[in-house]
Amino acid sequence: MILSEKDLKETLNTFYKLDAEVKKIAGYEEQNFLLNTNTGLKLICKVNPAPYDEHYLDAQLKALQFLSATPLAARVQSVVANLEGQAITKTEINGHLYCIRVLSFLEGTFLAELPVLTPELLTDLGSTLAKMDQELRTFNHPAVYRFNEWDLAYVLASKENLHFIKDHEKRRIAAYFLLQYEMEVVPLMYQLRTAVVHNDAHDLNVLADQDKVTGFIDFGDIAKTQLIHNIAITLTYVMFRQEQPLQAAVTVLKAYHQGYNLTEQELSVLYYLIGARLSLSVTQSASKRAQGDNEHHFVSENDAWKLLYQLLKINPVLAQNEFNLACGFPKVSPAKEELDHLLKIRKERIGANLSISYKKPLKIIKGAFQYLYDDQGDTFIDCVNNVSHVGHCHPVVVRAMQHQAAKLNTNTRYLHDSLLEYAKLITDSLPDPLSVCYFTNSGSEANDLAIRISRHYTRQKDVIVLDHAYHGTSTVAMELSPYKFDGPGGGGQPSHIHKAMNPDLYRGAYRYGDPQAGAKYALDVERLITALKTSDKGIAAFICETLLGVGGQIPLPPDYLKEVYRHVRAAGGLCIADEVQVGFGRIGDHFWGFELQNVVPDIVVLGKPIGNGHPMAAVVVTAEIAASFNNGMEYFNTFGGNPVSMETGIAVMKVIREEELQQQALETGNHLMVGLTKLMDNHPLIGEVRGHGLFVGVELVRDLLTLEPAVPEIDLIVEEMRNRGFLLSTDGPLHNVIKIKPPLVFSKENADDLVAHLDEVLYKIK
Repeated sequence: MILSEKDLKETLNTFYKLDAEVKKIAGYEEQNFLLNTNTGLKLICKVNPAPYDEHYLDAQLKALQFLSATPLAARVQSVVANLEGQAITKTEINGHLYCIRVLSFLEGTFLAELPVLTPELLTDLGSTLAKMDQELRTFNHPAVYRFNEWDLAYVLASKENLHFIKDHEKRRIAAYFLLQYEMEVVPLMYQLRTAVVHNDAHDLNVLADQDKVTGFIDFGDIAKTQLIHNIAITLTYVMFRQEQPLQAAVTVLKAYHQGYNLTEQELSVLYYLIGARLSLSVTQSASKRAQGDNEHHFVSENDAWKLLYQLLKINPVLAQNEFNLACGFPKVSPAKEELDHLLKIRKERIGANLSISYKKPLKIIKGAFQYLYDDQGDTFIDCVNNVSHVGHCHPVVVRAMQHQAAKLNTNTRYLHDSLLEYAKLITDSLPDPLSVCYFTNSGSEANDLAIRISRHYTRQKDVIVLDHAYHGTSTVAMELSPYKFDGPGGGGQPSHIHKAMNPDLYRGAYRYGDPQAGAKYALDVERLITALKTSDKGIAAFICETLLGVGGQIPLPPDYLKEVYRHVRAAGGLCIADEVQVGFGRIGDHFWGFELQNVVPDIVVLGKPIGNGHPMAAVVVTAEIAASFNNGMEYFNTFGGNPVSMETGIAVMKVIREEELQQQALETGNHLMVGLTKLMDNHPLIGEVRGHGLFVGVELVRDLLTLEPAVPEIDLIVEEMRNRGFLLSTDGPLHNVIKIKPPLVFSKENADDLVAHLDEVLYKIK
């Protein structure tokens, strides 16, 4: 119940003999009033309607009285007692109970209202906060031991409010930092020092005059909690509106540490505590917005979101290095010699043909959606990892895996709901008659199984593939992959594998402008089928990616698969769509790549993005094909379809749908394609930009007429982009196509940054 200024004026006169002008001012939960007495004195009155926690209000007042007896007396409010000498006045007004407190007024400007936080002010803030924490070491009160929604020790309770955040990107970022708190901070909680602290020294609770802190107000969240929480909260808010937020935080932290030594262990969790405080703030704001319209609940919301986005781009190692150095501790980044040692051991223990990306290898230690963090403190935008489909360490997927792994993981000889639930999710996303699933552990294994099924169904062995194709690393998958068997160390083309022309509209036999190009490329498949017939052989299957990956990031020509499938089926063969790199909404226009061609395969192979990095894959067939494969020989896969994998797959599908990532792939991909295409005006090295959604290829050529591949230029570009924080890779038969297949959470801002840096690098290559 809101107390009117008139009623409060009368009450203050009755209980305090105060004749004052009363003006309501902003407050978070309490009702706050500015009092101007007839003697020229300014006071603050805080009013709590019933129900209120009198013991907790008493703790706040006792803390103020305690600090008033220390050198900090001038920087905290003093308590004004009523006529009976009591700090708290309980009274009934108009039938409602209220608890009233009167405090002195502190002069100064809120940090949030200062245009600039000078280094001198930030230093004084750190020093003063350290003095307060030092003084409060001996303060205690029974009421500070309670659940407090603003105590970072209880921050995980704010997970319940995540659903109030309607923006998908914002919700997953807040959820990510809460997950990191759970992983990085919670295991150390009981090793961190505890103390009674202010617990809310943010930019609207700290007053300043020029370069000095004049006061700390509002002890309404005082708590016995981990000491490091107090400085973490303050650092969070001084980082607001800063182009270099870490620099501001370090200035405060250094001064704090000089006054009150922090431990290296406390500093190790500071980055995650800042992220947790921001997540707590934005979830609270979202929850309050759903409940009411008190504008004071939202004053920090925009700044908090901006800082969360900034924090996501800051490598936690960089933050800890800065925090450690500010407090006189060594950096946590390993020396170059340690990386050299790691490479040495790798060469001794790992097969030499397991390659490492980039001339200057990276040791990636952590990921967050489209960002990767190395051990040196650098942040990279992952522009190529289509395995982490919904983003590295997506909290929904991680928690689903954790939860199931802690409950049960076993094989599929037992009934399990998630196996059936996931099978239904997959088959519901596919057209009829694709309705039966087999689960495996990788795309290679799934392609292997798909060929096995097709050979059993058709009683034939021969398979048609596309030239330059890649379908995996198993023995059968390698036999299907000209990229491997025609490459260095390859064993050559097996007699039962037949290569059809790569349907490349840019440099193939039939090019853009030929409306019959798709049908003409398909005739090459018919030619191979005819050749098989003359040798008294049939075809078991035709398999191809529905957009060509290793073949050069190539979208198939219109009607290509429609014509190919017609030829193959007429010969009794099965049509296999390899969706391992393409599916699950990546292309934007559709959920599956084959839908671009208006066809329905007989078998679909799924992998890579299916588990967001968790090893799982699937083969989906028609009921007729499945019945044929049920020939008496059991199909069993120890790990395929296990409960953890199924819950992971369910979570990935849930995220794709609920966060509308297919639509994001479409919009961001189109935006990226426009930006890359504009580069062609100034950079003739770009021969073509092609793709769908976030499946994009940029083919580089030295000559736009001869199409001479731009090698080694492309390698120089990829290395330079890596040095600028963008992870790219190359593909194509001629090794001259930049492939761009980032996690679907890749944003338009990321796309713009990628294009801008690529523009600069291309100018340097000239």
